[in-house]
Amino acid sequence: MANAVTPLSSSGTSSRLLVVRSPPARTLRERGLLPRCRGSGSRAVPRMRASPIDTKDAERLSDRKPAFVTVPEEPEVRTGTWNWRGYNIRYQFAGDTGPALVLIHGFGANSDHWSKNISYLGKSHRVFSIDLIGYGYSGKPNPRDIGVDTFYTFETWGSQVNDFCSNVVKEEAFFICNSIGGLVGLQAAVMDPQMCRGMILLNISLRMLHIKKQPWFARPFIRSFQNLLRNTLLGKFFFNSVATPESVKRILSQCYHDPSKVTEELVQSILRPGLEQGAAEVFLEFICYSGGPLPEELLPQVKCPVLVAWGDKDPWEPIDLGRAYGDFDTVEDFVVLPDVGHCPQDEAPELVNPLVESFVRRHLKVP
Repeated sequence: MANAVTPLSSSGTSSRLLVVRSPPARTLRERGLLPRCRGSGSRAVPRMRASPIDTKDAERLSDRKPAFVTVPEEPEVRTGTWNWRGYNIRYQFAGDTGPALVLIHGFGANSDHWSKNISYLGKSHRVFSIDLIGYGYSGKPNPRDIGVDTFYTFETWGSQVNDFCSNVVKEEAFFICNSIGGLVGLQAAVMDPQMCRGMILLNISLRMLHIKKQPWFARPFIRSFQNLLRNTLLGKFFFNSVATPESVKRILSQCYHDPSKVTEELVQSILRPGLEQGAAEVFLEFICYSGGPLPEELLPQVKCPVLVAWGDKDPWEPIDLGRAYGDFDTVEDFVVLPDVGHCPQDEAPELVNPLVESFVRRHLKVP
């Protein structure tokens, strides 16, 4: 049975910090103040609040000589273009020193979805955020024009990420992934285990529409509907109905728990590249892609450490189903992000950025 540890703040109020599967905690590690060992359950990351300072304490502090602490400035975020298999790939990067991080976005998004993370993490890391082919401002080839039945698959994107690490990053990296990007990161790590040092999965897609998760009697109807979308005007009509500012804002407001985080800037960053030539074909190809791997098939195959973090207010990927991923041997921790929806890196960067920093520190190779 899970027990809740509820320490008091300096003001005497309590806040729920940790959920464990063990008896009442007695050590710092058990109280959630230090990283826990693999397989020890899930923990919640609290939103930190500053405690009020007593007036006399403030006066005593003002009498002291100022202490000078060097705080690294956030580096400039730059944009690059990389040619991959004849297609231009847009990426953003920041930071010149430290371990490499590759940030991988989800369905319909692009590297701009990491705008609240790139510069911050760039203070002590080499950070790269890539537009997967077909998304953002990367090339959007039509599979029919290149003579293949399916092009936008996790194998394609996994190969792209590994080649990006080899040719642009030029070293192995930590993968930080959101939603469908989690499948991309896992696939890349399975295809080339030497390329990934560790991985954080933020609300990874459960792939509930995968053909294997549908009842057998429904599968023929699903395939027929997918063919209808891909091969008739119905698909274009469907795309046009969602590729509007109103629809994008409505969709984002569903998956973000805090609607105030769904700004006009966010809406436009998703919508603008989605109106480029070829975007409709990519959209229809992927929503009709009900095959390929599942997270539960890839997780046992990866060789690197994995941390799974989940916004507990995600309406698309329920946390109660996601918790099962914390039971895999490869997964060292399952972290609950309170009051956060499907895109924690953008909705709650104050929770995600420190989580990334601590995970990377733990897994840096000791010289």
